[in-house]
This record gives sequence, structure tokens and C-alpha cells, in this order.
Amino acid sequence: MIGKTKKIEDIKTLTKYLPSVRYTDPDYVYISVTNARCATGEVYVKAGDKVLLGQVIGLRHGPFFEQPIHSTVSGEVEGIVKKFHRSGKLVDFIKIKNDKLDTYCDTIHERTEEEIKALTREDFTKIVKDCALVGLGGSSFPTYIKFQTKDPIDTIIINGIECEPYVTSDYRLMMEYPDRIMRGIGYALQAFDAKKAIIAVKEKHQDIYEVLSAVAKRYPQLNIEVARVGNFYPQGWEIAMIKSATGIQIPSGVLPAKYGIMNFNVSTIVGLYKAVRYNMPVVKRNFTLTGDGIKFPQNFRVRVGTSIQELIEKCNGYSDDSDKIFILGGPMMGASLVRDDAVISKTVTSVIVMNHKNWVEEPCVRCGSCVLSCPVGLKPVQIMNAYKAKDTDALKGMNIKRCIECGLCTYSCTSKIPVTEFVRKAKKMV
Repeated sequence: MIGKTKKIEDIKTLTKYLPSVRYTDPDYVYISVTNARCATGEVYVKAGDKVLLGQVIGLRHGPFFEQPIHSTVSGEVEGIVKKFHRSGKLVDFIKIKNDKLDTYCDTIHERTEEEIKALTREDFTKIVKDCALVGLGGSSFPTYIKFQTKDPIDTIIINGIECEPYVTSDYRLMMEYPDRIMRGIGYALQAFDAKKAIIAVKEKHQDIYEVLSAVAKRYPQLNIEVARVGNFYPQGWEIAMIKSATGIQIPSGVLPAKYGIMNFNVSTIVGLYKAVRYNMPVVKRNFTLTGDGIKFPQNFRVRVGTSIQELIEKCNGYSDDSDKIFILGGPMMGASLVRDDAVISKTVTSVIVMNHKNWVEEPCVRCGSCVLSCPVGLKPVQIMNAYKAKDTDALKGMNIKRCIECGLCTYSCTSKIPVTEFVRKAKKMV
């Protein structure tokens, strides 16, 4: 549970106004064999093998898809090691010594504008599938599946809201790479034959609004609007974002494509640009390392596979010798780690290092705060109690699949009960 003594915007200013630090040449990178959506995987390389940047070095197996694993550097494989993944689990990683030459695999090449204009929806689908592009806002959902929709798409929405406390990696991405965002949007419009695109940003971010609006004018052939939406959490939830940006209410459980809408995170749309233009998988990303547990919070442009321990050193280390709490991702929806031995995968937006505070969990007083705060209208306290009682029949009637795990029930709990965690466990139970 995060402290409530500072306003969220005060917390974000720890990093939002600092240009991102480039740290793209670590001595070693670590590439996960499995991830949150792919429970198994196979490795194509062994210790001593030389690999190239962008080379396929393995394959992950998901429930209804497969995902190639790419090396993010050129160098030499040193073997398999255990590290923490963004799922919070200790998993196998391929350890590669970086030769720092960035020798590209022959699959990476620049497409001309003429070649790109000739691409069909099927071509775009194959490109993003081969590049293993996924939702880079943290969802890790395979992007190529979105490209396979049979529904006609009228509007592309880009999620630039980033409403998690502390995290500003997308903020810096929008300030530093707006041209790549516009080009990626252009490719999405072409792929879906959509009429317009909307970039959703929070109303209070006047600077982002002005930057993106100005750069959008450089692309008059594209119908791109920058829409200012609400400043609340979880405005970044796709149903809330779509309602604020377009006025369209998407029912829970219905895909936005059924309403002619396709949405992407802003980092994903930059990944689409790199995939289409250069046939490049995601090898770098913007990343926030922040919190009161380190001396100098900042944003990085970082190589995927970089050890978080190295970046903590780049932040001048820990603030003191007290115990730390490590949160991989945002504090509301991220995963808690027991130590800092974790790695930046392409879907890790941030790591928050907090000084440990003792929170004493108290009995539920049935105040109803969790019910009032739930954006999807669930009754988290009843779900928690049913889970504790192992009452699966009751849980099946509580619509718990609608839970987006936003963390508001835990955040609002006056008794400091980790309600969200109980709801997560209840979802797994049923």
C-alpha cells in the first residue's frame, strides 16, 4: 500500500520533467523464456553461441498463440539463469553478454515509403506477429491478434493517459518521440482503413497536448485529434478512456472493435512504427525508476533485458539502509517483488522502490469504501469473504471476471486490508 501524504502529481514530478537518460549498452541482458501469458517456452540457443540483435533465440507457447523470443543485443550466450519477471515469479532467463556492436540480424531492414504504402492488413498482421509486438502498457496481449479482427474499424484510439501514480515513462515518450507516435498512428490507420485517430491524454497535461497537437499538424494527410480526458484514476482503463474520448459506452466484456474502435497504448504504437519501418522487434523502451527508496529517481531509455540492479546504481543507489519494497509496474496494479533481482522486459513500464512502512491490517468495519470506489460496480468485500470461506458457488454469481484489478479497493480500505489480492485469488479460484 502506498503512502497518502503526497498528491499523485507531486509524486510524478520526481521524474516527469527530467529528460530520459539513455542506458542502452549494459554488459549483459537477460531475456525471459516464459512470461505472464506464455507458461512454457523453448530455447534455440546454448552457452557459447553467438547471436545477433533481433535474432530469434526461442519460442514462447501461449494458450492460443506462439511468440518468438528475440535477442535485444548482439553477443554471446552464457546460459540460463533465474531472475524475477514482471509477473512477480522467478523464471528462466537467457543470459547474453553484450558485445556492444549492435550487429543486426538480416531480418532487420528498412522498408521504403512505397513498400509500406503497398502493405495489406495481412502484411501488417504478419509483421507484428513476427516481431512479437505486444501491449507495451503492461497488458502484454499479442498485437497481431487485434489486427485479425473482422469488424470494420472507424477510429484508432491511442492511450497516452498513464494514470498510475509515480509512473512517467509514457509521458517522457510522448515529449521525446512524438514523430514516431504519429508515424505509428499512420500505419495503424492504413492497416485498418480507419478514418481518424484520437490520442487521449489527461486534461491537466497541457504541455503534452500542445506538443502532440503541433506535431500532428505535420501530418495533414492523417486525421489525428488530441483529446483531453479526465484526470481521475482509472481513466486509463479502456472503457473509461473510450467513453471520455468519444462518448461511446462500451459494455463490460464487449470488444471495442464491435463499436468500430481499436485502441493501443502509446508505447505500443511506437513499437508498431519500429516493426513496420525497420522490421525491428522491441529492443528498447522508456522506463521509470522512482520512489523514496532511491536517491535520484529518473526515467531511462533502456535496453530490454537490463538488470534493475544496474539502474538502481545509476540512480546513486538506495536512499538509506532501511528495508525496501519493490513494485514492478505501477503501485496500483503492479507486482510486488521480494528483492531487486529483476529484469526489464518489454512490458515493464517502471519499478518503484519504497522505504518499508509497517502497515497493521485491522478487521473489516464494513464501511463500504471498496464498494463505492469500484469502477465496475463489484462488491469486493463480499468477494473477499466468499474467497476466505472457499464458497465457489457464491463467487460464480459475483461477476468477478469484470474486475480490472485497478487496486482501488485496497487503496480505499480504511482497515488496510489487501482486498485486491483477495479478489485476484478469487478470480483464479473460479
